Amino acid sequence: MSLQEYIKDKYNDSPLWFVEECNNAIANMRIVNVLDKKEYLSGNHAILNRPNEQFNGKEFISRKIVLNYAKVMVQFQSAFIMKNPITLSGKENVVGEYKKVYKKGKIHQTLQKAMDGVIKYGDSYVYLYFDENKVIKPKLIPSESSYAVFDDFGAYVAFIEHFTTIDNISYWYVYTSDSVIKYSDHGGNQREITTSKNLSGLPIHFHSHNELDELVGRSDLDDYIGILDNMEDLISKATDSFYRYISGIPVLKGQQLKGEGLPTHAIAGGIAIDTDADFKFESNQFDYKAFEALYKTLMQALLDVSGTPAVSMNQSSISNLSEVSIKLLFSLAEIKGSMNERYMREGIDVLHEQLRAMMELQGIVFTDEDYESLGTVFHYNQPQNEKDIIDNLKTLHDMNAISLQSILEQNPYVNDVVVEMERIKHDTNSQPNNGGKLTLNNGSNGQSLGQTQVNQGN
Repeated sequence: MSLQEYIKDKYNDSPLWFVEECNNAIANMRIVNVLDKKEYLSGNHAILNRPNEQFNGKEFISRKIVLNYAKVMVQFQSAFIMKNPITLSGKENVVGEYKKVYKKGKIHQTLQKAMDGVIKYGDSYVYLYFDENKVIKPKLIPSESSYAVFDDFGAYVAFIEHFTTIDNISYWYVYTSDSVIKYSDHGGNQREITTSKNLSGLPIHFHSHNELDELVGRSDLDDYIGILDNMEDLISKATDSFYRYISGIPVLKGQQLKGEGLPTHAIAGGIAIDTDADFKFESNQFDYKAFEALYKTLMQALLDVSGTPAVSMNQSSISNLSEVSIKLLFSLAEIKGSMNERYMREGIDVLHEQLRAMMELQGIVFTDEDYESLGTVFHYNQPQNEKDIIDNLKTLHDMNAISLQSILEQNPYVNDVVVEMERIKHDTNSQPNNGGKLTLNNGSNGQSLGQTQVNQGN
């Protein structure tokens, strides 16, 4: 179904169809959900609504302890997959041009923000455009201003960016496959302001998996907030219980000596009692063991659900730093990271297609074969035993079971494989008596890693 057919079928060809699209109930529920998540991340938690209580005839101001673990976990998940720049792989001519576009447009920084939005709100939208200097730039559209338009068959037919300024003036940017139309209600009525040509296509939709709706994502915060609300309620009430009964109630049993009375302030005061009398403080027992067990159970559930390693939250300590122990500690994080990587790959594939079309407008053309060689490699931000990795790569190389390029891709000290390959070629060309072979040494013992044949392009 085309956009024109969608407007005719659903809005009877109304020229202000985009206003009705933004005001429908489903769109409003999604925007309210995004704003609620922003409020929660800014510290507005349910525990702050806890009422005060009456104690000993007076108002007792209850504790309202906010635990902002959700923000920390979102930051961890985002940094785990996107902190290290992704590596582009493929034929040198394609990778070289794409790297220039990535660097000039600061695309990786935008992808980091997009990943952050997917985790927080379930969806992120990125639009590519040419700036005044003809540089390809990405624009991250705020989630609370994003309205994707899907037809009855789930096809992505249009996109609306809608926001209202502090002056109560509303703006709508309607993105179609070939144009971007700006509307405003400045002056009282909605009217078209400008129309420009869309050279990239519809904004790229990054989204997570949603069991109830495959067209939009689901926020990871929905899994955390319920557990955190219980943790905040537990620790706030436990703190109240501790402070409320910390002093206890003075109790005197039996006969006190004549002429001696119980001081008004029993703490730090002395009293005289008869031989058969007894004096003590009575207080409720604070069952800290039960509190500790409940709190640890909730914390472990939070770590399990979020896929956050306990060691990264200072919840456990390790002594054996072998590669196997690190992988075990980060096994859940790797599973979670692989899912987030899949969500990002789906969007990055569309991003590369749009970049290809925009580069062709600049005269940079690739064949289908060259373009299909383009790939992306994610480098998870997790601790590694680099010595074990290097030893394993050396063993594989000695067995002739791995190429030099694969070694560089797995090398923890190399971030840019293409540049490193060029440097190795340059170093090889500077050794004319070597016969075109590069000898890699393993440390100071002078043991050869093997002679690696490097293609010099001739």
